[in-house]
Amino acid sequence: SGCGTFTFLSSAVAAVSGLLMGYELGLISGALLQMSSVLALSCKQQEIVVSSLLIGALFASLSGGFLIDQFGRRLAIIIASSLLVLGSLILLPYESYGMLIVGRIAIGVSISLSSIATCVYIAEIAPQHRRGLLVSLNELMIVIGILLAYISNYTFASVPHGWKYMFSFVIPLGALQAIAMYFLPPSPRFLVMKNNDEAARKVLERLRETSDATKELTVIKSSLKEEHQYSFLDLFRSKNNMRARMLVGLTLVFFVQTTGQPNILFYASTVLKSVGFQSNEAASLASTGVGVVKVVSTVPATFFVDQVGSKTFLCIGSSVMAISLVTMGLVNRNIHVNFTNVCRSQSPEDFFLQTTGNLTGVINGSLKDLFASVVSPERLSSDAQRRPDVVRTGELNRTALAGGNSKTRALMESEEVPVVLKWLSLASLLVYVAAFSIGLGPMSWLVLSEIFPGGIRGRAMALTSSMNWGINLLISLTFLTVTELIGLSWVCFIYTIMSLVSLAFVIVFIPETKGCSLEQISMELAK
Repeated sequence: SGCGTFTFLSSAVAAVSGLLMGYELGLISGALLQMSSVLALSCKQQEIVVSSLLIGALFASLSGGFLIDQFGRRLAIIIASSLLVLGSLILLPYESYGMLIVGRIAIGVSISLSSIATCVYIAEIAPQHRRGLLVSLNELMIVIGILLAYISNYTFASVPHGWKYMFSFVIPLGALQAIAMYFLPPSPRFLVMKNNDEAARKVLERLRETSDATKELTVIKSSLKEEHQYSFLDLFRSKNNMRARMLVGLTLVFFVQTTGQPNILFYASTVLKSVGFQSNEAASLASTGVGVVKVVSTVPATFFVDQVGSKTFLCIGSSVMAISLVTMGLVNRNIHVNFTNVCRSQSPEDFFLQTTGNLTGVINGSLKDLFASVVSPERLSSDAQRRPDVVRTGELNRTALAGGNSKTRALMESEEVPVVLKWLSLASLLVYVAAFSIGLGPMSWLVLSEIFPGGIRGRAMALTSSMNWGINLLISLTFLTVTELIGLSWVCFIYTIMSLVSLAFVIVFIPETKGCSLEQISMELAK
């Protein structure tokens, strides 16, 4: 039952999907700036370019489960990598709005399919005492991919056709992953599902570096014998507690989105500027600073989850998120934040300073920040009364110049604010990012890969993934309106309440799965 070199290598190659996903999620902000200028895209067209990835992701989440369960987890990863290469190749030679949409849809299908298949594949090849580490490796790769995208955005910001270089970097890596996955073994549990027991035994012996894997194979066969008979509708029936398991999975991804991580992060640089940070400093912090914090925070969660347990990390993450959100809300009650129509009123250079690096995928993969970077942020203002001793700062007033294509210039009033308030805002934001990165970010997808039976795991993961993308879209379309109505501080307080509710949900309903095999978990939950 050991975790040999071959098991780790197989997991690492599969987790390259996470790196590619994170890179694509973080890339669009910088790339869109150049593409919108070259292709003369309107605000609505920019929205469609970004949302086309979401359309592809939703399609894959609804149909990918059948592909994963019918043809295998490994094949699904190969197809996803190939689609990513194809989508990127479509984007490069053509400077066409239509081809841009087609390429983005293909990339959306790819990252959604790979996010489901990778978690399932790694969970099924990993030994029980190392499953948390290996599955969480995918989340670590996602945040590293986001950080690399931030760096790429800055590097090619002023390079002619730099967006083509940005998109081209994933092509060789995606192709190499597809080739490497071809030579790696299928999931032994999938082989048993297809009645290929001898091949499954050989794969287990190779993965565990043992000459006899009969015992583990027997446990898998015994578990899958009943599970293989599941239909999709059984996910909503009381049979083996499947309906309760599905409700737990759907509720968990609901909290991933509604605790506010993607929304808050989009406005990181603007909020920091409003409390006294210079624009360049704030933009740099929002990209590399937040990216580094996400990577550093994900590392301990990845390496200690098998000792500490996913439930404990979820509780810690939700608790710390609630504390930091309360702090952010109180700070914002004393600050007047005024947003303007970014996609119309700013030059690409100015827009780049504000938006680069504000895209952070989450685990498990969120598109709010992708969507929000092209949705027109009209005027968001906190409704809180400010104390007399706190001076309003950072208010951005845009005035349009006469003429058809004239660019609007920004005038910015900046006055002193209390130093404590300034640094408290920064600290609370980074703590919030760190808390999500050790809790709901990586642990939600680990739990989802464990609580469903093997015979229907792919379809169950696909359904929860479609819930994730769907809620993401809903929040993306309503966040600006809600914030305008009630103010940013009250949005933070609402996210605080959601974090506390998620904490209660985790304590009551999420099982502790550390040290248990997938078969043990399934049998226990069936009761």
